[in-house]
Amino acid sequence: MSSFASRILAGVAALGLGYALVGGTSSLAAETAINAPAPAITAPATGTSETAMFAGGCFWGVQGVFQHVKGVKSALSGYTGGSLRGPNYERVSEGDTGHAESVKVVFDPRVVSYADLLRVYFSVITDPTQLNRQGPDTGTQYRSALFPTSPEQQKVAEAYLAQLRLARLWQRPIVTRIEKAQAFYPAEGYHQDYLTLHPDAGYIRYNDLPKVAALKRLYPQFWREKPVLVRG
Repeated sequence: MSSFASRILAGVAALGLGYALVGGTSSLAAETAINAPAPAITAPATGTSETAMFAGGCFWGVQGVFQHVKGVKSALSGYTGGSLRGPNYERVSEGDTGHAESVKVVFDPRVVSYADLLRVYFSVITDPTQLNRQGPDTGTQYRSALFPTSPEQQKVAEAYLAQLRLARLWQRPIVTRIEKAQAFYPAEGYHQDYLTLHPDAGYIRYNDLPKVAALKRLYPQFWREKPVLVRG
């Protein structure tokens, strides 16, 4: 069975179990959102456009959340962090290429800073205590990792990780890695805008729509109702 099919079945199974529980509440739920503190250190905007890369599990949800963040110009699902040239979904899903499912975010730092994006990422997108997995997805391709694209982003990322570790918001240690930015390869077309195009898919309903809802609830100052889509 392909990783794609397994992902869909995992979402369907989780939904079935969830609905069987009283009130639909249980520890069997998508990663719990947490209101992470505002970053103590940020970098001043020096232009109108900046690029950042994030890996935090299945790129469907990562892309879907960032597409609703005010100031984000584009969010593209893809692969980074590995040495194989021209990776594709099936190859990356084998878990031995070093690539992570990731999202390249282009944003206007005058509207939303890289530090703000980090706050959103740690609050509603990824569980930073899960090593080489997120929710039902396992493997190094689903790791929680940051890929700073500038020395300024590197400093902000390091400072915010240190701040979060001191805050002790999670019961387990933070394992999110800061990795060297490498070539980014866009994912196949059918992966782009997946959350918006397939809101009724079991995987999306259970794992990713709660993240979008948490963004709107926790950070109305960052919320944009109409997502910025790859396909326009």
